[in-house]
Amino acid sequence: MPLSHDPEQTKQQADTLVSLAQNAPLGDGGQEASRLLSQALEIDPQHHEAQLLREQLFQMFVPRWHFPMLADKTRNTAYAKAIAAKVKPGDIVLDIGSGAGLTAMLAARAGAKHVYACEQQPLIAEAAKRVIAANGLSDKITVISKWSHNIVVGEDIPERADVVLSEIVDSNLLGEGALATLAHAMATLAKPGARAIPESGTVRAQLVESDKLVNLWRPQEAEGFDLSAFHHFASVAQVTPNDFTACGLRPLGPATDLFQFDFANPSIDADRITTELMSAGSGTIHAVCLSFEMVLAPGISVTNGLGTEDDTDGHWGRTAYLLDRAVPAHKGARLTITAQHDATKLSVSIHERPAMIVNNGTSPTLQTGWTPAPAIRAHSAG
Repeated sequence: MPLSHDPEQTKQQADTLVSLAQNAPLGDGGQEASRLLSQALEIDPQHHEAQLLREQLFQMFVPRWHFPMLADKTRNTAYAKAIAAKVKPGDIVLDIGSGAGLTAMLAARAGAKHVYACEQQPLIAEAAKRVIAANGLSDKITVISKWSHNIVVGEDIPERADVVLSEIVDSNLLGEGALATLAHAMATLAKPGARAIPESGTVRAQLVESDKLVNLWRPQEAEGFDLSAFHHFASVAQVTPNDFTACGLRPLGPATDLFQFDFANPSIDADRITTELMSAGSGTIHAVCLSFEMVLAPGISVTNGLGTEDDTDGHWGRTAYLLDRAVPAHKGARLTITAQHDATKLSVSIHERPAMIVNNGTSPTLQTGWTPAPAIRAHSAG
């Protein structure tokens, strides 16, 4: 479309492009709509509707967590060290969920013969190509805009990979379909005995105290009105890094392992465990908080666990399961939970009030605040 120097005609040209963008199918991942909106903003940089639509498009197709993830220095350093330790000169590396291309570039820097960076979102894949080119690594990295399940050896990649590299987990290690994706990649896209980064992960649970977290998610009243009938909508709190800092979650006891995942030999079987969480001291139990530790290479891991060096500066959030009623805890108190996962999502049920170990002067006895409902008992499928 030839550009006009007439202000009214210029506005009409931009309006036409915006209209085309509004009607563009989004089956291409937003590429055509993005192209049209960029053209509209080249013609009229202050075009109100074009600005709003482009931002809406980017938020739809480029999740906002990409940016704090890229800024997470602890995570970046750990991945850089693990990749340098595990990628050998001459390796073919498959990077799944490459995003902006950082991990792919780290693999190229570590000496990989070639890196195949798989990123299924087209807008992100195109941006990754530009990032990689700007860093002079286009000859070492090929970006493939496909879902990894659709990659074909001999067509998309010339041979199977020596290393499968990924960072496709959420705060519970399951939310981005990591297990199914890695099970497919290790079986069909990697050589026998291929190395995986990360190697494994563990999800843990522990008792926490935080009246600020409860007040944030279950405010008791506002302007004198009782809001408690609304609380059943907030049994699971998604705790952002900012919320975590503001609410000051205090661990009341050690973290207990719930599930362990082998990313080099992934299983997609569901699992279930019933276990007790222990309180190591006095306080008030407000929630059960989940955290993870992910081993990238021997001696190199990342975690969002409470009370660790990473607990305030990492980009990962946390999931807290709120008790219906806060209860006092003392040393030795135990709370029973059942945790389950289907290889894509995880749930936690809290089904017993804490049991207190009471020292009566002669011998410790077990004492509970009321007669609990029959507990659900199950063993881990593993």
